[in-house]
Amino acid sequence: MSQRRVVITGLGVVSPLGLTVGEFWQGLLEGRCGIRPIDAFDASAFPCRLAGQVPDYKIRDYVPKSYRKATKLMSRDIELAVIAADEAFKNAGAVTKAAESGSPTFDPTRTAISFGAGLISCDLNELAACAATSVTDGKFDLRKWGLEGIQHLTPLWLLKYLPNMLPCHIGIIHDIQGPSNTITCGEVSSYIAIAEAAEMIQRGDAEAAVGGGAEAKVNPIVMLRQCLLERSTVQYNDRPDAACRPFDAAASGSVFGEAGGAVVLEELGSAQRRNAPILAEFAGSASGNSLNADLRHLEPDGTGLAISIETALTEAGIAPEEIDLIIPAGTAIPQDDRAEAMALERVFGNALKTIDVWAIKGMTSHTGAAAGVLDIAAAVNAVANGQIGPNRNVEQLAEGCGLKVTRTVVEKPVQNVLCCGYSFGGQTAAVVIKKIKA
Repeated sequence: MSQRRVVITGLGVVSPLGLTVGEFWQGLLEGRCGIRPIDAFDASAFPCRLAGQVPDYKIRDYVPKSYRKATKLMSRDIELAVIAADEAFKNAGAVTKAAESGSPTFDPTRTAISFGAGLISCDLNELAACAATSVTDGKFDLRKWGLEGIQHLTPLWLLKYLPNMLPCHIGIIHDIQGPSNTITCGEVSSYIAIAEAAEMIQRGDAEAAVGGGAEAKVNPIVMLRQCLLERSTVQYNDRPDAACRPFDAAASGSVFGEAGGAVVLEELGSAQRRNAPILAEFAGSASGNSLNADLRHLEPDGTGLAISIETALTEAGIAPEEIDLIIPAGTAIPQDDRAEAMALERVFGNALKTIDVWAIKGMTSHTGAAAGVLDIAAAVNAVANGQIGPNRNVEQLAEGCGLKVTRTVVEKPVQNVLCCGYSFGGQTAAVVIKKIKA
């Protein structure tokens, strides 16, 4: 029996380039940079004072009136996920419970959700009173924290920071009653979550699913951690537009940010029967692990990432030379960029010289658990529109990065796209998107 085919019918993106997938796509084509000086908190003492920040929004505008009280229990990560899912369903032409009128497009019991989440960071102001009352002789007292400090937290505090709250809120708003899953695999979380959403349909557990991910890294603790681990660039604080430089000889580290993204997936026959806007087909995926003992980086030859790419291509039934576009992780961390380039060279060989490579983090920043869904959204748009945007800040390729990068918009038929990524914890993932063929 042949495997059920899964197609993508809706996209939603909230990113440093805008609050909609349209703004995201237009920003990518323009080569526009969403990285700017941090204004979410005072970062003046930080080595890196830049981030990819989402434009201002009001979460109340993206939920039904009956659900607005619940927004008080949403962290920023949850808000980004909710906004993206709202747009994805609307762009898919799907009516859900959130519309508060009309019959649902999908049977709620046959609709699934799978979302990726990161380490949701607490608002420091919420912990200030707790910490202040947990000090003995000028030092933090863990026993006092347990007895007194924690009493200053609201009983519902934890509900803002559990990673499964992203799909939980989306599921309640849109009345998703089918399988639900949360993936917390760092920077490849949304890759794996979307793959799981597709597999729920392939194995017959659902007819439709929403997959994606979100993370808000513009937080003092998160940013400090990236600086201490020397992942963040410290050389471009006065030049935000030039800061994140994937595969470039002048790259000196990544820039981190925030985003959310969602895709609506459907079984092909179901989508055709309702005349849904079929944007692309989900062709294959794989995930694995880096083989480096130092989990902070890919192994120098990129073997673990290469294995995931090879497995995804095999599942998709697509030969390496049939790929028209590669959207890589491209974090602008020199050691990892070289390793990723080596992984691609291992898989594609001489064909790599003819395949366009489009690294988008120079425009979006590194958005953690949302990074994969942004890559996939760019891939789907490339397939649907026959366009590939420019690489920003790739002026001279770094040694060992023999990739075909473009600096202008390329217009050509895009049939097959590979998206790949890795996490700083050692996970790797790859997804193949292709143009729909009847």
